[in-house]
Amino acid sequence: MPQKSKTPVEIYQLLDKSNCRQCGEKTCLAFASAVYLNQRHLAECPHLPSELAAELLETDNTRKPFEPGVEYVKHLRAEVAKLDLAAAAARLGGTFANNHLTLKVLGKDFRIDTAGNLSADIHINPWVAVPVLNYILHSEGLPLANVWVTLRELKEGRERYPLFQRQCEEPLKRVADGYPDLFDDLVNLFSGHRAAQHLNSDISVVLFPLPKVPIMICYWRPDDGLESSLNVFFDATADRNLDTDSVYTLGVGLAHMLKKIARRHGAGGQDFAAVT
Repeated sequence: MPQKSKTPVEIYQLLDKSNCRQCGEKTCLAFASAVYLNQRHLAECPHLPSELAAELLETDNTRKPFEPGVEYVKHLRAEVAKLDLAAAAARLGGTFANNHLTLKVLGKDFRIDTAGNLSADIHINPWVAVPVLNYILHSEGLPLANVWVTLRELKEGRERYPLFQRQCEEPLKRVADGYPDLFDDLVNLFSGHRAAQHLNSDISVVLFPLPKVPIMICYWRPDDGLESSLNVFFDATADRNLDTDSVYTLGVGLAHMLKKIARRHGAGGQDFAAVT
């Protein structure tokens, strides 16, 4: 594993300097600066030399490249505190009582009070907190279209999709390949449900990380020499009930959480609150 670089310039020297923007940053130097500040991880560069990328992805199990900064969470909480949460409850598919807005997040209660303070029946990680807060602030409250689309079909999703494949769909596929009980556990742990087989998938499971932002995970088993495959779909309203960056964060965060569950499954498994 490479030693931590002392300056953003040293990190920049590892990159191809193409400014392709596929990582989500405007320039390679901006990406290097974010890596230096521990806001991004070097392995997120899609043009990183394959040997170095493989080494990073194999050995660094502690990285959380999808987790937004603490200061951003504080900013969102302050903005939420300005809202009339009682009036927002119906729009968001939640309830309001005792000065708390309560939303169901993967089947668990997530509460926000009128001062912007958060509490929940789960551990509150940034990958959960940021999408929830952005959902409260920006969701249009549209009814579900019941039309499933990929991330690249959402607004501004095309440029994020290659990294989403690498950070969400590919890790989820590896989990599903080695964890035969994954989809049953998803249904049982997170109040999900099996769905009709989408695009002739072998298994389709729908989860609700937010009341009006469902996620469908579809898995195709290996067949006739072909590898397994897995895709993640969102309702066509996802980019209006939540911003696409937060949709991305939900998907990648969910993949990270399921990897944790799979690692611990052999030791008797863990409940949702213990691993999020």
